[in-house]
Amino acid sequence: MTPADKLGAAEARGRFAAEVSQGEAIDLGRAALLIGAEEEPSGCDVGRCVESLERMGREAAERIRGGGGPAVEALNRYLFEERGFAGNQTDYYDPRNSMLHRVLERRTGIPITLSVVYMEVGRRAGVRVEGIGMPGHFIVRASNADGAGTLVDPFDGRNIEADDCQERLDAIYGGQVALSEKHLRPVGSRAILTRILGNLKAVYAQANLHRRALAAVERILLVSPQAREERRDRGLLLAELDRLPEAVVELRRYLKSTPDTPEAESVREQLKKIQSRLASLN
Repeated sequence: MTPADKLGAAEARGRFAAEVSQGEAIDLGRAALLIGAEEEPSGCDVGRCVESLERMGREAAERIRGGGGPAVEALNRYLFEERGFAGNQTDYYDPRNSMLHRVLERRTGIPITLSVVYMEVGRRAGVRVEGIGMPGHFIVRASNADGAGTLVDPFDGRNIEADDCQERLDAIYGGQVALSEKHLRPVGSRAILTRILGNLKAVYAQANLHRRALAAVERILLVSPQAREERRDRGLLLAELDRLPEAVVELRRYLKSTPDTPEAESVREQLKKIQSRLASLN
C-alpha cells in the first residue's frame, strides 16, 4: 500500500481477508487499520497511518537510545507524555475507540487499541512487547534490554503490578475472578483482532446497528472460521436484516455443529420463528 491509500469498504474487506489468511504471519497493525478502512472508507488512509507508526517507532528508538535508562520507561514517556496517548474515560463505547486510524488521530481509545499502538511502536523501536488479554481488560508486557518484563497498562499510561491487575478484575467482576497465571499469558494477533471486532460488534448490536454488527461478525469469522457462536450471531443478525433464507441456513449449520450447547434450544425456537416468517412470505 502507498500513501493516500484510501480503500472502498469491499476492497478493505478483501485486503483484510488476505492479511488474516497468512497463518501466524499477520501484520497486526495493518490488519487493525483495515478494520477501520471498512468502517470509514473515506476516513482511513492506511498507507499514511503505517507511515505514522513507522515515524513514531523511529522517534521512540531515538528516545530510548538517548534516555540512558530502561527502554520501557523511555517508551512510556514518549507515548504517554510526549505523544499524549490516553484512555478514553468519557466515551468508552464510542466505536472510533476500536478503529486504529482514529486512535492514532485522536490519541485516545480503549485498552486493546492503545495496546496495539504500544505494540506496533514498540516493535519498530526494538522493544519486545506482548499483548496480554486479561478478562475485561487488555494490557501489554514490555521487555527491557536485560529481558526483564514489565506490565504496562496503556489505557492508564503506567507500569502496573499483579496487584493492580487484581484490582482491575475486582472492579469489573465484583471480586468474583481471582487473577491467575493464565490471565497474564501473551495472546497472538488473531485473538487481538477478534477482540477488537468483538468490541465493535457489541457496540453496534447495542445500538441496533445490525448491518454494521453483521460486518463485524463476518470479519471475526475470517479471523476465526471455527468460532461457532459467531455463526449463531450471524444467523440472528441476518434475520434482523430480513435476509431470512440465509439466516435459516446459518442457524441450521450452527445447530448441526453444536446440538447440545445450553443455548441450542433457544436458537431452535428462534429458527422456528424465522421459518414461520419465511413461510408467510411465500
